[in-house]
Amino acid sequence: MSWSRRYDGPEPVRVNKWLAQSGVCSRREAEELIAAGAVMVDGERVTDVGRKIAPGQTLVLNDRAEMGLGAQVSVVIHKPVGIVSAQPEHGQTPAARLLTAENLVGGGIVPSSRASLPPLGRLDQDSRGLLLLSEDGVLAKAIIGPESEIDKEYIVTVTGKVDRVKIQKLRHGLELDGRQLKPAKVTLQDVQVLRFVLNEGRNRQIRRMCELVELEVTDLVRVRIGPLLLGDLPEGKWRHLTGEERQALISASV
Repeated sequence: MSWSRRYDGPEPVRVNKWLAQSGVCSRREAEELIAAGAVMVDGERVTDVGRKIAPGQTLVLNDRAEMGLGAQVSVVIHKPVGIVSAQPEHGQTPAARLLTAENLVGGGIVPSSRASLPPLGRLDQDSRGLLLLSEDGVLAKAIIGPESEIDKEYIVTVTGKVDRVKIQKLRHGLELDGRQLKPAKVTLQDVQVLRFVLNEGRNRQIRRMCELVELEVTDLVRVRIGPLLLGDLPEGKWRHLTGEERQALISASV
């Protein structure tokens, strides 16, 4: 079935811009779809890349266009400790190595070992939890682009004395590498267990923040990226990102 959506914006907007804003594809991809005759507005094929869609009109992508856009692979992994999310150094195991049929939860095709699936937000070797790998440029921009507003949530177990003063410092007032950190949401979840919600991702940020207030991280689990939850996905397993989850992530970034 073809993809269709009604435009309900306040004023006309270029088709390629609206498709990009909606997270369907990039502007360049939208222009390619128009050139291929794959886009229709109210039953009329769009041939001009400058064409605008007006409020109340409905845009339709044909089946071929939808299949092509959906071919970009995006996977959700519950990364264990000891696995690296990015390019491995000698002796390290990359997260992509987990993408086997035996580890797959749910349906879908196992990506080729030659597929390029970079992480959308790194998770260091000593940490575990939710990791996204994707070749989807639109999704990457939504999650790790400079204008992204998507936050990430972590459950962190620490040693050392946890008190109100330290939590206040973690929330606001710390610097890393000579730069002020953005405010963080930090709450005490249990004895020696903190919940962090961050809007930035400096290198080993949470561990270094804790060191500054004389706390040592013994376990760090990322449980959420924007609206995407780790849920009950077992450690070491993976699944495909759904179209609904992709759209929710893109919508949450703006």
